[in-house]
Amino acid sequence: MTTFYIVGAGCGDPGLITVKGMDLLKRADLLIYAGSLINPELIEASGAAIKLDSSKMNLEEICGAIRDGISRGELVVRLHSGDPAIYGAIVEQMAILSKDGIKAEIIPGVSSLFGAAAALKTQLTLRGVSESVIITRPAGATLKEDRIRELSRIGETLVIFLGTEKLREIMERVDCPKETPVAVIYHATWDDQKIVKGTVADIADRADEAGITRTALIIIGKAVLGIESDFTHSHLYS
Repeated sequence: MTTFYIVGAGCGDPGLITVKGMDLLKRADLLIYAGSLINPELIEASGAAIKLDSSKMNLEEICGAIRDGISRGELVVRLHSGDPAIYGAIVEQMAILSKDGIKAEIIPGVSSLFGAAAALKTQLTLRGVSESVIITRPAGATLKEDRIRELSRIGETLVIFLGTEKLREIMERVDCPKETPVAVIYHATWDDQKIVKGTVADIADRADEAGITRTALIIIGKAVLGIESDFTHSHLYS
């Protein structure tokens, strides 16, 4: 076997993994999972598989473990949080392993982007409110510069990953009206899910009061208001 599987675990609720993803998880001989970002129930579902926490491994170690598993003829599952297409760093892994003739099959998962929208009971694209979704993240250790200021000027739904620790700084940088609605969703779909709503002007204070400092998604725009927004009815129901 020269194929390993990159599986999206979904965003927290273990029921949100796909049927195909769960089947692979249960049959895995080697499971390499993304640390505390993965619900423990999913890790337990892999049964007798050898389990490796990738949060304690670097890229070379992860690829080495996959390579070793493949060489032993094992079914290898690389379990990513959410959907691996969103900040999943999967191409780096595939590029290294492809040199050894090892291919990846990717099984999508439910991104926290969609788990958060479900928690807010809204649409990210809502007629008369927002026709587009912009996904980005702030500059940091692995990103020299970001485009948050420019992107915030567009006026569509802006989703910011990996930015909770810089929430106050982000709100100071965005170039949109201070009354623009903002939601911060901690652990979307997990049992300890927490939602804080506010505006560009006050969301940082509200998140601080709620004790949200990490592992949350930031959504900026009127779409976070859902049925309370000034949406127009879709032609679908006309």
